[in-house]
Amino acid sequence: MKSPLDYLQENRERFVRDLSDYVRFPSVSAQGHHKQDVAACAQWIHDHCSGIGLDTRIESTGGNPIVVAKTPYRAKRPSYLVYGHYDVQPAEPFELWTSPPFEPRIDNGALFARGSSDNKGQHLAHLNAVEAYLKTGTELPCNLTFVIEGEEEVGSEHLGEFLKKNRAELKCDTVVISDNGIPSPKHPALTYGLRGIVAFEVIVHGPSRDLHSGIYGGSLENPAMALAQMLAKLRDKNGRIAVPGFYDDVVPLTTYERKQLAKLPIKESEYKKFLGVPALFGERGFTPIEQRSARPTLEINGLTSGYQGEGSKTIIPAWARAKITCRLVPNQKPATVQRFVAKHLKAICPSTVRLEVESGHGGDPYLVSPESSQAQAALRALKSAFGHAPLLMREGGSIPIVTEFKRQLGADTLLLGLALPDDNPHSPNEKFDLTCYDRGGRLGVHLWQELASTS
Repeated sequence: MKSPLDYLQENRERFVRDLSDYVRFPSVSAQGHHKQDVAACAQWIHDHCSGIGLDTRIESTGGNPIVVAKTPYRAKRPSYLVYGHYDVQPAEPFELWTSPPFEPRIDNGALFARGSSDNKGQHLAHLNAVEAYLKTGTELPCNLTFVIEGEEEVGSEHLGEFLKKNRAELKCDTVVISDNGIPSPKHPALTYGLRGIVAFEVIVHGPSRDLHSGIYGGSLENPAMALAQMLAKLRDKNGRIAVPGFYDDVVPLTTYERKQLAKLPIKESEYKKFLGVPALFGERGFTPIEQRSARPTLEINGLTSGYQGEGSKTIIPAWARAKITCRLVPNQKPATVQRFVAKHLKAICPSTVRLEVESGHGGDPYLVSPESSQAQAALRALKSAFGHAPLLMREGGSIPIVTEFKRQLGADTLLLGLALPDDNPHSPNEKFDLTCYDRGGRLGVHLWQELASTS
């Protein structure tokens, strides 16, 4: 094991240069004028993978290309798949960046650039580990396939079709994804659970047009007021969602899980300060960590109605609209939860307005046993890489591709994040801590040995 680890150390500066080159591509999948930049970025990671000795190709899709890179195949060895994405979020607002988002800057041990932690740096760390194996002639105990796509930030529209088409080639024992976070370099973690999501919009229709509030006000229902009153009835004073059936399928946290989550180094006072709120609020009976990662939610993401311009316009609006998402936990189903919420809204909607519910996207929650042999192997690898005992955690966000891998390949996913809480993914001044970048390479060296030992 010393040879690949020594290789990582000896090539550390070049690995940082490689990441700097990678993040210079403004591979923003959400913006059409970056189409050529996205394609150029795909070509760069293709050439990089090929250069370190992987059998690499670019797979065309109905959208952005997918890069597939494989180690030399060895029969009778376990196979694993590593997922990453080379597309990035839009960098706007540019004026909030300390330095240009696609001109990498190193400061205080971190590399600042859009895409540095989400997700170019995280999957490049795994490629560095494989390079260390191949360039030192150290035998890999497994077969590896990297799947690096260019549409994650816009919903991975073509990934499912690609997986289905290439199911036999991509068959694997486990999927590894580093596209999430850890509390700190002293607290590496395995994320064993993700919340699912269901999104929809609620529209309340009133008069056929905006009306003069002085002439007509008081004689008809105001859609904005009606919607506000309805939304206020969706949650009680204890933070519990007041929708009949909402909690029917929720799997409670075990005592073991609650003990593990309690080990996460997050103090309520620091968390409150970080959020910039005067006080925390959440479902009574659960800690903030549990509330934000392992309990279901119903959130209003946006409210729109009436006049929004400068000054006053005295109207009764013709309609009011709310964007809503629910975060789900095992074993909740997106369609079922949306049906419960829609039914409840119809029950409390006044007869003086008309209610409409428009369906949006959805994704199932995900849970893998933290006591499985693969999870335990990952925990051992994390400890070897970071030099600290790893933690178990759940992620409050949703990664729909994880359930897609399970659906198409039948494989569980190990989520081994490398990003820190202040790395600002999706925000100005995104960064990636170079200590975590280094440790990610070491993780890759240890991980394949540990995982292969369980097969």
